[in-house]
Amino acid sequence: MKSIAITHMKASLSQFLKLVKTGEEVLITDRGKPVAKIVQVDSSDVALPPHLRELERNGLAHIGSGKVKKSFWDLPRPLDAKSAALQALRQERDASR
Repeated sequence: MKSIAITHMKASLSQFLKLVKTGEEVLITDRGKPVAKIVQVDSSDVALPPHLRELERNGLAHIGSGKVKKSFWDLPRPLDAKSAALQALRQERDASR
């Protein structure tokens, strides 16, 4: 665990956050006394709406990492020969007027 003074921490915050992302813990001190500890956040600690957790438990959704694989952009677009998506959008737009 690294120990750092508040003044130095303020000047180098991004550097220490990079350390925390790798799993390192950082102890922040004020005049030599510990006042806080920065640790990496566990993904299960992140607050998600209960209905999303329910969907995940039921196998109906997967909570992603927030990153899209580059190969996603190479996938072919789905066919919509009857323009159902466009029709649904227009109906929704008309209903809200």
